[in-house]
Amino acid sequence: MNRNKNILLPIFTGIIFLFLGLSSCQVLNRYQTPEIDTSGLYRESHSDDTTTIADIPWREYFTDEYLIGLIEEGLQNNADLQVAVTGIRQAEAILNMARAAYFPTVSLTGQVTNTTRSDANKTLGYNSNNVTLGIAASWELDLWGKLNRQSKSKYALFLKSHSYRNLIQSSLIANIATSYYSLLALDEQLRITTETVKILEKNVETMMSLKEAWIQNVNEAAVEQSRALMLRTKLSTYDLESAIRQLENGISVMLGRKPGTIERSSFNAQTVPVKLETGVPAQLLARRPDVMQAEMDFRSAFELTNAAQASFYPSVTLNAGSMIGLAAPGFTGFFSRENLLANVIGGLTQPIFNRGQLKGNLKIAKAQQEAALISFRNSVLRAGQEISDILFSYESSIRKNSIRQEQIISTQKAVEYTKELLIANEANYTEVLMAEQNYLSAQLSEVSDKLEQLQYSVNLYRALGGGAE
Repeated sequence: MNRNKNILLPIFTGIIFLFLGLSSCQVLNRYQTPEIDTSGLYRESHSDDTTTIADIPWREYFTDEYLIGLIEEGLQNNADLQVAVTGIRQAEAILNMARAAYFPTVSLTGQVTNTTRSDANKTLGYNSNNVTLGIAASWELDLWGKLNRQSKSKYALFLKSHSYRNLIQSSLIANIATSYYSLLALDEQLRITTETVKILEKNVETMMSLKEAWIQNVNEAAVEQSRALMLRTKLSTYDLESAIRQLENGISVMLGRKPGTIERSSFNAQTVPVKLETGVPAQLLARRPDVMQAEMDFRSAFELTNAAQASFYPSVTLNAGSMIGLAAPGFTGFFSRENLLANVIGGLTQPIFNRGQLKGNLKIAKAQQEAALISFRNSVLRAGQEISDILFSYESSIRKNSIRQEQIISTQKAVEYTKELLIANEANYTEVLMAEQNYLSAQLSEVSDKLEQLQYSVNLYRALGGGAE
């Protein structure tokens, strides 16, 4: 027993020194974020100002107290966000499993063997109980960084799960905000339409009075046309009420609650941002969750490629066990010193016949890394396209405001003038009806313009990475 220990000890010591000597031989290829040309990514925007609305916390970016309360409720109860959080827990568990590969695997072993012997005449016999109990351990030395690279790959996927959660959060905030503004816009359109119906009802009465007064150009057809316009406008209020109810239900589900009423302020209380700072395109790489997700996919593939390269080098495994044993007709003396055994075995494995499979795995890993890099670069381009589209559309919508206001004033005056001309027998009833339709359309369009601008401000905030944290 002692002689075996004297032989095994130098072997074990030599393996340890081999590990210390070769541990510096790992494949060193540290990850760096790929260089991507982001100049001109926003097309016409070439500002070097790094100020961006994405740096504004969402509780400060949105000023409506009702909206802030809805967003807080959604972040607490939304089902998609809760699923994303469970994804983080899964990724964390996988990461911990990968890190556990650095440590030895330890198991408790035990065995009892009973042996009975007797002579041919069965006059003599005895029982022998052999008992073994011990701990066995196995440890693969990560000389070339294969396990380390695999762990780093899982860490990248862990970071990706956080980016996915941030993506769901920023999208949820944007969806709640845009839906809220749409709800307020419907409220305003319903108010305008309802008031217009009241005006048109009076117009019908006026037409009837003019017909009875034998005013030229006012006949039964004029009265009915005026009534038809009033009824058509009145019917649209029911469509607006239905849309409001559906939108309330949709917001309720986003908040994780049963369909019901949404408390809110007024559309006129909302203010469209005057200026939307975008910062520089390079900031997207560190702020926008979907871009960060794509980078983490590339990072994971990068680490797996290095792990595949490290698989070509020899793997060293240490197997160690300490056993307590006894061969006796009972358990007496089980823990005596002479029954203690210890062994350490070192294994060195060099891939030879499976190099074809290893080469294939490396080619696959490199191809997956290349595909992930392409996807990463494309995600940056798509982000730039989205921001460029929003910026131009927002600015175009803002330029409509002054012209829209002029249109409203003009159509309002047209209604007043054509009514006066009708009474003076210098205009017919169709001109009055057309003027009233144009005035209503201009008012509703003004509401749509403001809604459009509010939604562009929300979408740009999300597109730049705002609300992700």
